[in-house]
Amino acid sequence: MISLFGSNSKEDSILLKKEEILKLKREKNFVIIAHNYVDYDLAQIADITGDSLALAKKAIEIESENILFLGVDFMAETVKILNPKKRVLVPEKSATCPMANALSREVIINFKIRYPEAAVVLYVNSTAESKTEADYTCTSANAVEVVSNIENDVILFGPDKNLASHVAAKTGKKVIPMPGDDGFCCVHENIQKERVYEKMEFYPNAKFITHPECNLEVRKNSHFIGSTGQMFEIPQTDDSLEYIIGTEVEMVKHLQNRFKDKKFYALDENAVCTNMKKNSLDNVLECLKNETFEIVVPEDIALKAVVPIKNMFDIMKVK
Repeated sequence: MISLFGSNSKEDSILLKKEEILKLKREKNFVIIAHNYVDYDLAQIADITGDSLALAKKAIEIESENILFLGVDFMAETVKILNPKKRVLVPEKSATCPMANALSREVIINFKIRYPEAAVVLYVNSTAESKTEADYTCTSANAVEVVSNIENDVILFGPDKNLASHVAAKTGKKVIPMPGDDGFCCVHENIQKERVYEKMEFYPNAKFITHPECNLEVRKNSHFIGSTGQMFEIPQTDDSLEYIIGTEVEMVKHLQNRFKDKKFYALDENAVCTNMKKNSLDNVLECLKNETFEIVVPEDIALKAVVPIKNMFDIMKVK
């Protein structure tokens, strides 16, 4: 309801935009999908929210012919690859992922020549073109399970070196990171172990949950390691009342809203994905009004890129 005492307030403006977005969404029969890292206001107008694995699973169940994706480009490409006959729109074309862009198809081909005995597992945080060279994809939630169920003992894994080291530690396999030292999420890579010590001293009763994209020094000081989706599962079974969250800061709002009887603190308040934050109520509203910008994946690329995604689903027994 609009306030009688401040119709021009920021809160009223946000509410009006949300109402207009929801109205257009219904009128134009759009399904809005949002990643956990987008602004919390956007999550509130989305039909589906989640981590990469949850969004990939739910994408294949969408009945609507019109999908509006709020996240970054590689995620929208994956939704399009899984829904080739549907329109997939994004509100901001420049919302991308530097880590995904760090691994090119050519680099993967060169690694495959050097390690012909290896299976290629690409983190879903990779471009559609790079996925054409993969045997399997994975997400941060299922990377260990996917690699554990592959017969090969040598795995070419890209583009995140930190997730690669996490998978190697959990599976005991030889996991070779592609492209190497340059493959990382800058948001998670910039979280340092000193922040862990500071926060745990400040909140001595809190347990520390970290994302596997964080570096080893941060991960080894954590109580739990998991994707953003798995971060929702931990407080359901753990009896702690306080948690320090080692990932993009938006997750604190999501978790606090879900578990109102517990407290959540950001490990690093500067852990902000600027590309995710390029999605806004303003450009979502404009996107629905003008129906731009549409994601296009060339058919030859889509037909090859969908294979490793389906192979991941087969391992996960998702039909």
